Amino acid sequence: MPAAATIAPDTLIDRLRGITGPRGLITDDGDMAPFLEDWRKLYRGRAIAVVRPQSTEEVAGVVRLCAEAGIAIVPQGGNTGLVGGAVPGLDGASILLQLGRMNRIRTLDTLDFSMVVEAGCVLETVQRAAADAGRKFPLSLGAEGTAQIGGLIATNAGGIHVMRYGMMRDLVLGLEVVLPDGSVLSELTTLRKNNVGYDLKQLFIGAEGTLGIVTAASLKLFPQLRASRTLFFALPSLADGPKLLSLCREFTGDAVESFELIPRQGIDFAIAHVAGVVDPLEGRPEWTVLTEISGRSDERLQEDLDRLVEEAFSAGLVTDGTIAQSEAQAKALWLLREAIVEGQRLAPGIQIKHDVSVQVSDVPAFVHAASEAIWRVHPDALINPFGHLGDGNIHFNVQLAAGASRDAVDGVSDITYRVVDQFSGSISAEHGIGRLKAASYAKRCPKPRAELIARLRKAVDPKGLMNPLVFRAGK
Repeated sequence: MPAAATIAPDTLIDRLRGITGPRGLITDDGDMAPFLEDWRKLYRGRAIAVVRPQSTEEVAGVVRLCAEAGIAIVPQGGNTGLVGGAVPGLDGASILLQLGRMNRIRTLDTLDFSMVVEAGCVLETVQRAAADAGRKFPLSLGAEGTAQIGGLIATNAGGIHVMRYGMMRDLVLGLEVVLPDGSVLSELTTLRKNNVGYDLKQLFIGAEGTLGIVTAASLKLFPQLRASRTLFFALPSLADGPKLLSLCREFTGDAVESFELIPRQGIDFAIAHVAGVVDPLEGRPEWTVLTEISGRSDERLQEDLDRLVEEAFSAGLVTDGTIAQSEAQAKALWLLREAIVEGQRLAPGIQIKHDVSVQVSDVPAFVHAASEAIWRVHPDALINPFGHLGDGNIHFNVQLAAGASRDAVDGVSDITYRVVDQFSGSISAEHGIGRLKAASYAKRCPKPRAELIARLRKAVDPKGLMNPLVFRAGK
């Protein structure tokens, strides 16, 4: 843990204000409060100050000062994370470095299919800028209206288009990073081939701010496809989901943008608690999938989909389905998917969220095994396994009755993670480790990996000042 601070608090505040100016510093408890609680309201912390730099030079100055003073730094983007990794502890001995004022798009090159943006750029702003230039930045997730690029890089964010475009790690060409001593590593290349040894940017992607502060990134862009269709299918059984996915990929030339699993429980949560949500199909099927498929032309895509639908019904992989005939219908189908999260949040009881992954082919067996294991202990639990079937990432969420004990809640996660282990899966597919999963991660992290990570952190951040609670056991 960080050593005791060596600069008096008042002196520290004055020097921070000298670096960022008055607009870049928040010290009032009430004004700091929104930054010191995570989105899920699981963690609330305290801080010496919330520091809001407006340039890489200001970030470097703040980090140098904190290194001199022995003050820990917790970086924060849009504060939409789900594992408590962007909120300081309760000791009030750290600063919170909030990057929202660093929100410029520095360059956008349509011929190079790349753009350079600052860490505080909101994802939706980046998507819109790319679209206005006739290009596409494909990362898409529920919090895209508030999530910032720096946080998405720090957590290696995923979303609904991973199976076609990859995670954030696959979309980053270069980074600008302020290191723990305040020096700046500037590797904002947009080169696709740059084979000069270690690919240093990969150290910082997914590191949750433990090795440095990402201040800017060069990102990959893609062509905007001219044709897109949204389809909603009912499955005879969950076991048919991976088979249908395989068929979709084969019949469309691997043009599947997303492939989302939607269970009956998720639909029921959404319809009961979110206005405007309707069930797309009659008969209340137990398992459904929502898929988006894109192509270069409407005519060619329609031909592929006609063949796909005919084969899917013929092979018995679907029992019912609908294809959106307009943008409004497509939005209504995606509203259902998005409303699952809000619907479960509003449902009575205690939610227990899990962001896990297994091989795509193992998803049905995993869901069955984990559900049965939980129902043996909690027969009345409501289980809502939904999400990114296309890449094996399932949000295996469980609802217990209100008043369930802390031990019962922790026990559900222990059961879920043990089943994940049986399938050689991951307890964190796209949300990161943060503070929430630190203890579970520590139990599972192989010794050589844990030792290498510890040595790496010690080498890059010898004073242990960079987001010190992340990856560590306990809350």
